[in-house]
Amino acid sequence: MGAGVVQKSDGGSGRRRRGRGRSRPMAEINVTPFVDVMLVLLIIFMVAAPLMTVGVPVELPKTAANALPGEEEEPLTVTVTGEGVVMIQTSEVAREELVAKLRAIATERDSTRVYLRADGAVPYSDVMQVMGALNRGGFGNIGLVTDTGGPRLDEQDG
Repeated sequence: MGAGVVQKSDGGSGRRRRGRGRSRPMAEINVTPFVDVMLVLLIIFMVAAPLMTVGVPVELPKTAANALPGEEEEPLTVTVTGEGVVMIQTSEVAREELVAKLRAIATERDSTRVYLRADGAVPYSDVMQVMGALNRGGFGNIGLVTDTGGPRLDEQDG
């Protein structure tokens, strides 16, 4: 791992060396430990990256709907918690300031898509008020986030 010492040979002449033998430091870099550490770090980040998702814990209602296709830009998520608190990503926002903040965010984004997450215990009227605020804030493409595996209206098992 560290620098080694290379002994100089006397050329096999049989002469006796006087004093201490001359040696020079080895100037080669051992890359193997560096590669090992980098591979371990790569594996750690590959495993940890999917776990670092932004979210507020809510009990989403279950539906039989299919998932929406993905996009390149990180989606904007608005959450209504069981207590009725409105959050943009992970920041709490007062309902009076919601439209103004959404308009400011809409000017910086390319996409008008927003995901609305609401706890199943939140009244429907509260969810519709937040949807109206999203629309007034400049987001016309609103996706409602649910959990899969809920009841189906055609009475088939899902």
